[in-house]
Amino acid sequence: MRPGAAPPRRRRRQPLGPTPRYAFIPRWGLVDPATQAPLGAEAAARRGPSLRAVWATLVTTIAVLGIAALLHIARYVLLIVNRDVLLNPIVAGLATWVAVATSVAAMLAIVGTAFVLTEWLIARRAAAFAQLSSPDPRRVRALRAGCLVPLVNWVWAPTYVVELATVEGRYRGARPVIWVWALLFVLSTLVSTFATATSFPDSTQGIANNTVSFIVAYLMAMAATVAAARLVFAFERTPVERPSHRWVVVAEEKQSRQKPSGAVEPEGQEPAA
Repeated sequence: MRPGAAPPRRRRRQPLGPTPRYAFIPRWGLVDPATQAPLGAEAAARRGPSLRAVWATLVTTIAVLGIAALLHIARYVLLIVNRDVLLNPIVAGLATWVAVATSVAAMLAIVGTAFVLTEWLIARRAAAFAQLSSPDPRRVRALRAGCLVPLVNWVWAPTYVVELATVEGRYRGARPVIWVWALLFVLSTLVSTFATATSFPDSTQGIANNTVSFIVAYLMAMAATVAAARLVFAFERTPVERPSHRWVVVAEEKQSRQKPSGAVEPEGQEPAA
């Protein structure tokens, strides 16, 4: 018998080379998709203040401004009573110093609200632009200066909000809320500046007039803060990562129901294969 075929040659193993070494632990194969750190819009949104902190600041400011307006109304009533009846010195002193204390508290609340809303706007813009895979074209310093510097923020703060609404595709729906807030913000600043500038009167009538000015200033500031809360709600009711869509009912096209204009085969004949 003929011998069988020769056994196959054993292939010699190629040298594997040096053992790979890493300066750090490789990340591939060690990432759990369920617990992976958030990237993009979610990570950018977490850098700003939480929504609970924003709402707490807005509600506190509205309450402080309302209390300040009520106390100044009570002070004005006491000034009217003081025209005919001499007030007790303790009551007069309390009316004066309580009004001063509430004015300081209202000022601190407004400043704190301005800082919190600025940080919220910066974080919201970063998250919105992260959805487009691009950084915010405005620098953080420019955003803070445009929102916190007096008189400058009349123009730049609404501009930054309009840019945010445009990027998120909600400017058409949020336009009335944005411009009502911007108008109240400017009017509130003007009235507050006038009340502060005339806060050192010499006569009793001047004190009464200045008290009325502060009452109007606190009410205007409270209205501007309420408008700011509405503006925040207009953005926060829809997350950045899930933009709002408006579905429109479109009538069904009639062309699909119509008979074709020209037939390929004559009538009575089956179509060609």
